Amino acid sequence: MILRHSFTPPNNARLDRLCGPLDSHLRMIEEALGVHIAHRHEQFKIDGPKDATNQAMEVLQAAYEAANRSFDANMLQLILASDPSMLGQDNTLHTRKPHLTARTQNQAVYLEQIATNDITLAIGPAGTGKTYLAVASAVDALERSNVQRIVLTRPAVEAGERLGFLPGDMHQKIDPYLRPLYDALYDLMGFEKVTKAFERGALEVAPLAFMRGRTLNNAFVILDEAQNTTPEQMKMFLTRLGFGSKAVVTGDVSQIDLPKDQRSGLVEVESILKNVAGIGLCYLNSADVVRHPLVARIVDAYDHAAQKVISPTAATAPITSAAKADTQKSTKVSTLTTVPAKTTRRTAAKKISQASTTASSKSKNIAPSTKKTSTSSKTKTAATSIRKKK
Repeated sequence: MILRHSFTPPNNARLDRLCGPLDSHLRMIEEALGVHIAHRHEQFKIDGPKDATNQAMEVLQAAYEAANRSFDANMLQLILASDPSMLGQDNTLHTRKPHLTARTQNQAVYLEQIATNDITLAIGPAGTGKTYLAVASAVDALERSNVQRIVLTRPAVEAGERLGFLPGDMHQKIDPYLRPLYDALYDLMGFEKVTKAFERGALEVAPLAFMRGRTLNNAFVILDEAQNTTPEQMKMFLTRLGFGSKAVVTGDVSQIDLPKDQRSGLVEVESILKNVAGIGLCYLNSADVVRHPLVARIVDAYDHAAQKVISPTAATAPITSAAKADTQKSTKVSTLTTVPAKTTRRTAAKKISQASTTASSKSKNIAPSTKKTSTSSKTKTAATSIRKKK
């Protein structure tokens, strides 16, 4: 299929930013969508499969609209990672980034859940924008004076390594764990603005272990990496919410760093609060990844490999002794519960009566024998005495 399009009115500066140095941006679109793009000034021709050509046309139009300012390869990559149906929608957040919007349908649902609910749970793989969009929503609420401060927290759990005790005060010890949140803040607000916000108390970074007993009023609270919380920590965090506050909980249940015998608080709260009014639950997947294109493929590959590993083991897993004991107990309980109460009482009464009859019969049999033995012994002694007299 061949599509032709002409950008009117022609703007040479926009066209130059759209095409990139030596048409590098057009080559990126070709490689990502599998099409061929040719252009002469403002006239473009796209050749390829029907769906791919339509998507390439939408990407070109969105890129041309965004190229009225500075436009680079990173912005083009975001447009390519976006859902084509989301390119024309205006749901921009009020941050330092001029084009910060939802890139996919699930991300749009995520932002809507944050806006309409006081507590939002976001579960999805890496690179789907869970933390970034939560911080962007918090900055947007702070800029619009909907809240008075932003509180960021995260469990201090290493990713499979034990680094030991870190030097410095509390903030220096916690900073390495909260670095992703700092990066998002610096990107969305700028270094100077973030520093001033910390000085006046509009921004606060607190370790999850020190949140107990607090009441957070008029605050936007974000709990990141919630898959590494225990059920007790999750309950403690959710009950810190005060008047005029919002809370966003983000996590990836496929990257839990807790000990194997410890249940994740995010997994538990997902089922407990699923039907509670005022709490939004949003799921993201590999189609919502807005990082490097390889990240989505890596996530899909790991998910596919995990399904391959789980399915055979679930079918042919050996039964352990504990499992056998559990099954035997369950079968005993089931057999006992299936017997009616009347029959058990009758059988018990019969057994008791039978036992009493057997005991009485034994006693009767034993008593005559003893009498007989005693009488026979008396007769024997009498006979022996008569013989001696004779």
